[in-house]
Amino acid sequence: MSTGISIKNKKAKFEYEFLETFTAGIQLTGTEIKSIRAGKASIVEGYCFMKNGELFIKNMYIAEYEQGTYNNHEPKRDRKLLLNRSELDKLEKKKKDVGLTIVPLKVFINNKGFAKMDIALAKGKKLHDKREDLKSKDAKREMDRAMKK
Repeated sequence: MSTGISIKNKKAKFEYEFLETFTAGIQLTGTEIKSIRAGKASIVEGYCFMKNGELFIKNMYIAEYEQGTYNNHEPKRDRKLLLNRSELDKLEKKKKDVGLTIVPLKVFINNKGFAKMDIALAKGKKLHDKREDLKSKDAKREMDRAMKK
């Protein structure tokens, strides 16, 4: 039943250094899952926050379903992420450290047809870290070109 839907946050790898990753379920309505299966969603502007011991994602954009009626969903509402209590406690404890955030990485449909999200506990990169990443990426690209010739 798995489809090829995989919506990625490409800026996250450049902006953050990942410390730990988790896979969470997403609490969605009927028209939201249909839009995700159509590939009409974005998590580039999204971020996660804790509220009353629960994890939510804010600014995740899911386009309104075209065949939806008056029951259509709100595109940028807060959505609850589903994790085990032990994982939530672990995230909440580590989030108290200064400079750590929870970043959405990827939304995908699993084998059973449920929407899942990969999230990461991350630390923001400094400007010099980003420059180092770009330099190493360019060096690797040059080496690959030289190998092909």
